[in-house]
Amino acid sequence: MMTITTELAYLTPEILLLGLGSIILVIDTLYKNPDRLITYRLTQLTLVVVIFTLITQYSETTQHLLYGHFVYDSMSVVLKVAISTISLVVFFYSYDYLNEHDLIKGEYFILGLFAILGMMVMISAGSMLSVYLGLELLSLSLYAMIAMQRNSKSASEAAMKYFVLGALASGMLLYGISMLYGVSGTLDLQTLAEFITQQGDGNLLLVFGLVFVVVGVTFKLGAVPFHMWVPDVYEGAPISVTLFIGTAPKIAVFAMAIRMFTDGMGPLVGDWQDMLIVLAILSMSVGNIIAISQTNIKRMLAYSAIAHMGFLLLGILSGTYSGYAGSMFYAIVYALMSMGSFGMIILLRRKEREADRLDNFKGLAERSPWFAFVMLILMFSMAGIPPFIGFWAKWFVLKEVVAVGYVWVTVLAVLCSVIGAYYYLHIIKLMYFDEPEHMTAIKASLGMRVVLSINGLSLLVLGFAPGLLMALCIKAMGE
Repeated sequence: MMTITTELAYLTPEILLLGLGSIILVIDTLYKNPDRLITYRLTQLTLVVVIFTLITQYSETTQHLLYGHFVYDSMSVVLKVAISTISLVVFFYSYDYLNEHDLIKGEYFILGLFAILGMMVMISAGSMLSVYLGLELLSLSLYAMIAMQRNSKSASEAAMKYFVLGALASGMLLYGISMLYGVSGTLDLQTLAEFITQQGDGNLLLVFGLVFVVVGVTFKLGAVPFHMWVPDVYEGAPISVTLFIGTAPKIAVFAMAIRMFTDGMGPLVGDWQDMLIVLAILSMSVGNIIAISQTNIKRMLAYSAIAHMGFLLLGILSGTYSGYAGSMFYAIVYALMSMGSFGMIILLRRKEREADRLDNFKGLAERSPWFAFVMLILMFSMAGIPPFIGFWAKWFVLKEVVAVGYVWVTVLAVLCSVIGAYYYLHIIKLMYFDEPEHMTAIKASLGMRVVLSINGLSLLVLGFAPGLLMALCIKAMGE
């Protein structure tokens, strides 16, 4: 049996993140540097330390720690490294934007660190209690981040909508957890799975509890019909906050779905599989169709995110470990694509306003041929056009759905993907075939240009060698 010291050693990344985040909070309070450069650099250093700790500590063993509330396994390490790395780049993209628009506050980075801590708790959750605690830590941090721009009516409205709807979804999730606990007498996900196996899948209370859990999880993913908050939050929040919301949390909620559905309620696979099929089809169709009519690129990417979450659900509903690996692959790839897309909006910003209209991309090929090419890579990848990595993300999940016999679902998914290609190609048309609204030079630091270029090119490079990332995901899922 492990000692408490040995158990805590596995929690070193979380302990470091909590400790260093608290220290940064004190430093930011004491040192009122207007540009918050110290806070920013300490935040980035913290994430580098956490990534280094996760990699050096890596072990292929699976450990259930803290009386089963915390799980250490390959999936948790890979996803934590992905979230920390993506957040590192997100903060890098955000810093210049926040400075230029006089929105720089130390709270953005500190709340970001605590949101990452919540994501890590969700990823390693071994019980329904730790799932809920991690989710609430993430959600409360995001509510505050959205509302930080207090003088903005749209940001305040977005924060209020997200808070009210998020509280409702959290309440439903908590109600579902309480029903599962009332029936089984346990919060531990492994023990819950054993109880369901013994009881069979005919217990009506277990199914009701499952319904509320599905509502809570799919709300956080932004799947239809629990998607109402996504477009308004994406559009109303500052682009730096939208950038954060649209990337790393998607990976964390994927992990939450795996923990709840497969680790805790795996024996009820037939029930949650049917629910996820409906939610996936609705998300892919509604997201792609409504995105076509959008003129604001943040709202377009919001509906695009809804559609992509439908594809992510396809791998989970397959009920196989290779399907889960496909969804894990999709979550990571989507975060990379979303990060690059919002990074382009930040790149094209001007002092007086954000570049959040589709018309802002008109004639970009004349203004900056290189970044028009980077945006082309991002849009082709999101559309799922080969050889970009977005194509392989869709291919892997669709392959698993076909393998379990849901050919009709695959056909509908392909049709939705074809519909979605329209609005991605529309942006490419604006960049290469329309006249620019102005010829103002793109003002961005060399670092921003280099990192955004690497972000875009990585989607092309990974597209030529998707097997490396997919092998990592398969190994992480324990297959």
